[in-house]
Amino acid sequence: MDAEPDSSGVRFPPPFIYLGALLSGLAAERFVTLRSFGIDGWLLVATGTLLFVAGATMMLAAAELFRRLGTNVPPSQPTTLIATGGPYRWTRNPMYLGMALVYAGLAIGLDGPIAFALLPLVLIVIQTQVIAREERYLEAKFGDDYRRYKTKVRRWL
Repeated sequence: MDAEPDSSGVRFPPPFIYLGALLSGLAAERFVTLRSFGIDGWLLVATGTLLFVAGATMMLAAAELFRRLGTNVPPSQPTTLIATGGPYRWTRNPMYLGMALVYAGLAIGLDGPIAFALLPLVLIVIQTQVIAREERYLEAKFGDDYRRYKTKVRRWL
């Protein structure tokens, strides 16, 4: 994915970062002794489903807001405005938070402790390679408006 000149410069789609780590963690489960959370399957599935639904709902609400506002979802494309409504009232990154919840839900629901243990590393990559670039871009493009928004709304929660 090539980033446009008027964009955050993120070149690798963030969902693929989450997906790659999840699949790597689940694959590693086949070769490592620790392959279970040791919790009843129904509780894992219930917890995983709850996290998955919460994350998917958050991502879809954020993407729908972008669509209604007429701005682009992919960080490789230009941002036309700062979204401050919907889930953006509580977190500056509802799509990435939603992806993290979906990831956690899948890792727990599929009884994948190794995949779950990789989530903090994924969040570090998202923070340093995606969010940091996006924040620099938004600050350069929107200046004080974005800086004011940053003081009012937390990055994650």
